[in-house]
Amino acid sequence: MILDVRNIQTFYGESQALQGVTLQLEAGETVCILGRNGAGKSTTLKSIMGLTPPRSGEVFYEGKPIQGRPAHRIARAGIGYVPEDRRIFPGLTVRDNLDVAAYQRKGSAARWTVDGILKKYEMLGERADQDGATLSGGQQQMLAVARSLMIQPRLLLLDEPNEGLAPVIVQQIGELIDDLSQTTTILFTDQSVRFALKHAQRAYILEKGQVVHEASSQELKTDQATQDRFLSVA
Repeated sequence: MILDVRNIQTFYGESQALQGVTLQLEAGETVCILGRNGAGKSTTLKSIMGLTPPRSGEVFYEGKPIQGRPAHRIARAGIGYVPEDRRIFPGLTVRDNLDVAAYQRKGSAARWTVDGILKKYEMLGERADQDGATLSGGQQQMLAVARSLMIQPRLLLLDEPNEGLAPVIVQQIGELIDDLSQTTTILFTDQSVRFALKHAQRAYILEKGQVVHEASSQELKTDQATQDRFLSVA
C-alpha cells in the first residue's frame, strides 16, 4: 500500500473540515475523490500534503508516518501536488518553472527531466521560453502537472485538474492522467462525475468532511441512486 489515511480530523481555526476521513491507495492505482462543493475534497489532499495538518489521525506513505512533517519534506519523499489554483511562478519561463522544481533523490535516476518533459509534451515545448503566467488556463494546468513531475513523484495528488477549462482541454487533461497512470499512482479530485469515473479505477465520495461511499468506478457508473444522493446539485 502506497498511501494509508486513517481517521484524519482537520480544522480551519475552530471549524472542522474533515471528520474522520479514511482512504487507501495501492501502488499503481488511479483513484478519485468526489463530492459537492465544500465536502472536503481539497482539504483531504492538503492534509495528506501537510499544508493543513490534521489535528488527529494518521497518514502513512509507503508504510511510514508522514503526518506532522512540513510539506517540502513530504514532497521530497515522493508525493507530487498540483493545487487547484496551479500557482505558476510569474516572471519565469516555462522552462524555468520546471527547472526550479527539479529534485533528484540520492541513489536514484531521474525519470523526468526538463528536456524530457518539453519533448514529450509539445504544448509546453513550443512555449519553453514564454512567461508561464501568460499561458492559457489549459497550458498553465499542463505546466503545473509537469512541474510536479520534476520531484520524481511516486504518488501524484491533483486538485480539480479541470477547473475552468474548455472541453477540448479537459479531454487533453484526461489523456495526460491516463498517460501518467502507467507509471505513477494518482489521487485526484473533480467535480465531474463522468470525467472522474472515466479516468479512475475507484472512487471515494465525501460529504460534510466524511467518506460516505466507496466503490469501483464501474459500480458507481451504474449506481444512479448513490450519484443522486451524494453528488447531484439541488
